[in-house]
Amino acid sequence: MHQWYLSYNGKQVGPFDQAAAIAQAARDSNGFCWRQGFAEWIPIASCAELRAESSAGNMPVPMPAPPMAGAQRADQIDYRIYGEDMQFVEIELDPGESAVAEAGTLMYKDATVSMETVFGDGSASSGTGGFMDKLVGAGKRLITGESLFTTVFSHAGGSGKAKVAFAAPYPGTIVPMTLSNYGGKIICQKDSFLCAARGVSIGLFFQKKIMTALFGGEGFIMQKLEGDGLVFVHAGGTIVERELAAGERIDVDTGCVVAMTSSVNFDLQTVGSVKSALFGGEGVFLATLTGPGKVWIQSLPFSRLAGRMFSAAYQKGGGKDEGSVLGGLGGLISGDRGF
Repeated sequence: MHQWYLSYNGKQVGPFDQAAAIAQAARDSNGFCWRQGFAEWIPIASCAELRAESSAGNMPVPMPAPPMAGAQRADQIDYRIYGEDMQFVEIELDPGESAVAEAGTLMYKDATVSMETVFGDGSASSGTGGFMDKLVGAGKRLITGESLFTTVFSHAGGSGKAKVAFAAPYPGTIVPMTLSNYGGKIICQKDSFLCAARGVSIGLFFQKKIMTALFGGEGFIMQKLEGDGLVFVHAGGTIVERELAAGERIDVDTGCVVAMTSSVNFDLQTVGSVKSALFGGEGVFLATLTGPGKVWIQSLPFSRLAGRMFSAAYQKGGGKDEGSVLGGLGGLISGDRGF
């Protein structure tokens, strides 16, 4: 059973068991909640586990916050993340609600959930955007290395709730982010987007500094997620979140940067001496992230995992990183290789 913590006006209360948390939420839903498994504090009113329909109480349904000026209001979706190392997210849709996901991430869905493949990020799939809007969205995705298409999953039934689940492509962590909590914009690495509520826009973010673009580990182009709804970002290993004060700096391996708020400055610095650069194993540059803002850092970039797998794979004549004078034969003797 989970232990819950609630926060009102910056004051934290708890821990509560499930029943006590539901009762407290019924008394006052104008705060935030957190439990083990949540990557961030979320509004109590958006947490399905503490809503009135999950208890015998009658917690009033709060009025949704007004949409941000100039932005399309995203669908209000509920979710639950399962697993530790190989995670997936299950999204619960009300009639008429939709979720947008990368092609090939579907795990399962209820029969009442329909699928539609669309150009671009699906933010204009509800009929509000024309063909050119969708074409531009598809072009943006192509530039970031993603497919021209995304898939929109919609609750096509007339009543009740329906579920659809999306799985992470490799071991790591799925991080839910409510964009309205971060000024409506998050900058992230190109392949980190997993799925989102319909209405979230997936755009481009260009690195303005040439050196940062060339050696920053993310290239010239990163993804820009905009809107006011929920997005789910996936990264390798364990995710660390850091809140940086104004002027506070953290130095990070260039491949470990997952995402950051738009107020964070992303730059580079050399690792130090020539000896450190050549033999330190960290490359020539480190990413410098300077606040104010929030950053997300991954412990196992996929490129690092793939590199270790490639170097450990059997190769004729022995792997390039093996130190034994016996080469591949030494691996067979030690039991590390098979025929």
